Amino acid sequence: MAVQAMQSEQSRELANKLWAIANDLRGNMDSSKFKDYILGVIFYRYLSERTESYMDDLLKKDGVTYRAALDDKELAPVVKEWAIEHLGYVIEPKYLFNSFVSEINANEFSIEHFETAISELTASTIGQESEAAFDKLFDDMNLQDKDLGKEVSQRTDLVSRIILKISDISFDLKEGHVDILGTAYMILIGLFQSDAGKKGGEFFSPTCACELLAKLATVGLSEVESVCDPCAGSGSLLLQVQEQVESHNVTHFYAQELNGTTYNLLRMNLLMHGVPYKKFTTFNDDTLRKDNFEEEKFQIQVSNPPYSAHHTMGKSYESDPRFSGAGVLAPKTKADLAFVEHMAYHMDDDGRACVLLPHGVLFRGAAEDKIRRYLIDTLNCIDAVIGLPANMFHGTSIPVCVLVLKKNRNGDSGNICFIDASKEYVEGKNQNLISEEHISKIVAAYSERKNIDKYCYVAMIQEIKDNGYNLNIPRYVDTYEEEEPVDIVANREALKEIDRKEKEAVTKVNEMLAELGL
Repeated sequence: MAVQAMQSEQSRELANKLWAIANDLRGNMDSSKFKDYILGVIFYRYLSERTESYMDDLLKKDGVTYRAALDDKELAPVVKEWAIEHLGYVIEPKYLFNSFVSEINANEFSIEHFETAISELTASTIGQESEAAFDKLFDDMNLQDKDLGKEVSQRTDLVSRIILKISDISFDLKEGHVDILGTAYMILIGLFQSDAGKKGGEFFSPTCACELLAKLATVGLSEVESVCDPCAGSGSLLLQVQEQVESHNVTHFYAQELNGTTYNLLRMNLLMHGVPYKKFTTFNDDTLRKDNFEEEKFQIQVSNPPYSAHHTMGKSYESDPRFSGAGVLAPKTKADLAFVEHMAYHMDDDGRACVLLPHGVLFRGAAEDKIRRYLIDTLNCIDAVIGLPANMFHGTSIPVCVLVLKKNRNGDSGNICFIDASKEYVEGKNQNLISEEHISKIVAAYSERKNIDKYCYVAMIQEIKDNGYNLNIPRYVDTYEEEEPVDIVANREALKEIDRKEKEAVTKVNEMLAELGL
């Protein structure tokens, strides 16, 4: 629990600072807008500090700093090329975050100066290999928005206060355990839920759930060649795979995200966690309607797709190679298993996939029954079904399950492992959590695949067929606890005693009232 305690402490510190910033903005705009400015400034600060740190280190042997090198007419062009090659962008010294802080303290800062800085950063990527990674990345932070202030001076004053408060936040991503942008996003949503709406948390998966999926997906692996999340949200699941794999080495990240604002958050998060622009490929699109990955196959896939989402795929998608095998499309109002089919299609020869889903996918009939049969009979890729506690996720209190898929199941091809971990959790203020101990127990049970009373059961495929391909966990893991027998005689005597005491109390009250003449 040490890491989770550290995460909680870092999150509390971040929440306090963000609350102070939000109070400066709350009278100007609703949270759905002001979070974009806060997240944008946090990200700009990171890019700036990353530039100065990385380039100073690169120039150390030349005995010159980044700031000094760009002031040198001969060195500047070469150093800019290095910045583009290694970082993907250029930030001039006068546009570094610390320069803005100094300008604000000297009362010389202008929001127009900040706007120019962002424009020049973006322009430095145009025509470069990094262009896709930075394209429209700051579009949600409109510094000319009248909600910031009608006059330039008003907007300058407000953004100045944001910059100064964010400069006070400590975030060393090398040492910290908090997903800064993802956590900041959820804190801001939580501060003003009435503005954000109930679906504000759909782009963010709790850290403990991300850790579980990443550990399940990387069991026994020392490094990962490729990892993909087809519904990536803020990218927390991808980052957890890098955190949990033994060497922390992931060769390439792939992701797709439909929501434009969250797509920007995804790319920001990858960059802030040290993933070079050359090591990730991302798409802003509807995963089911547009398969940008095409023939690409992945070693690891992790995802927390939107639960029971509606899809708009027409009859033509029945011939899509991702869905044609089942001979039927997922229901229009429940796209859950369509995401599973998409992931199954994109597994490489030794591919693994872990996906969070509502329990309905395990037992619903009609089209979903046919898809389950296809996954079990034809692909034989369902390796495990794991039930998690209720109320773990932002925006929904329903319990969810983990579906673990494997392309090459080796000696386990004749069975499916069922784990009921729904009763083991730590109650939180808003959401329930699974601790490090709970996660370790789940991963151990999955790895060892031995029957554990009321917790784990390895079902043979024939048993699953006999159950009509119903994967509902209670069919396989018996968690029934026999109730202690009721002692009727003892309960009757206890009731008599309660009745006697009640009569005594009423008599005493009546005597006291009589003494008072009432």
